[in-house]
Formats: sequence, structure tokens, C-alpha cells
Amino acid sequence: MNMLQSALGGGAIFPAPETLLDGLTFETATRTVLGVPYTLADLLAHLAVTQRASLDLASGKTETWPEGLDIWPGVADAAGFGAYLTDLRLGLAEARALAGSPSERAREVLTDLAAHSAYHWGQVALLRRVLGEWPQ
Repeated sequence: MNMLQSALGGGAIFPAPETLLDGLTFETATRTVLGVPYTLADLLAHLAVTQRASLDLASGKTETWPEGLDIWPGVADAAGFGAYLTDLRLGLAEARALAGSPSERAREVLTDLAAHSAYHWGQVALLRRVLGEWPQ
């Protein structure tokens, strides 16, 4: 596994996204925290949407960022939340595969995705701790 793959999927220096998602329920993910402008569900929807757009760029499925993309779509119900979690998990596997031997363009996009995602995965970890729902 190379450094980019580790940065996208967790490694020795930070928890893997799967660890951060472990046991997370819709009920917990939609609880609010005083002073925080979004819920865990909102944050994970944001991660899923931006990850998908980035992966489409990195893989060459698209040439530009989608115009008008709602990067903070929110989550209406448990089914929608489950769909975002599935998209996140599948996207993480796709990102790690693309990072195995990336083109120059893919490397740039995936490096940006890794930095963006690390920032938000840190927020996920913090919110889970504040909510008393840190995975064991």
C-alpha cells in the first residue's frame, strides 16, 4: 500500500473511516450538538457527494467538477443515510484502487480528496466522541 492509499483509507496516524463508521446509527447521526451547524449525517452526506465527484474526475468519467452540485445535501431519512454510507464505503475502495497506480491527474485529484476527507473524518471522530458514541 502506498502513502496515497493510506491517506485515503486510514493508516497508522489516524483511524480508518470504517472504524469511524462502525456501529453508527441514523438516530445517533442525526442528533444535534450545540454550536455545531451540521449533524454527523449531514457531514457524511457531504463526504459522500464530494468523494463521488472527485472520483469521477480522478477516473476520467468527467472532465470538470459538476456545475451546481449540492455539496451539503442533507439527509432526509434512514434509507438516504444508508445510501450515503454505502456510497462512502464503495468510494473508499474505489479511491484506494485508483491510488494504486494513478495518472498524474488522478494523483492530483486524489491528493486533494485525501486532504479534504481527512479534515472531515476528524470532525466525524470529534462529533462521535462529543455524542458519547465513539466506536469500541
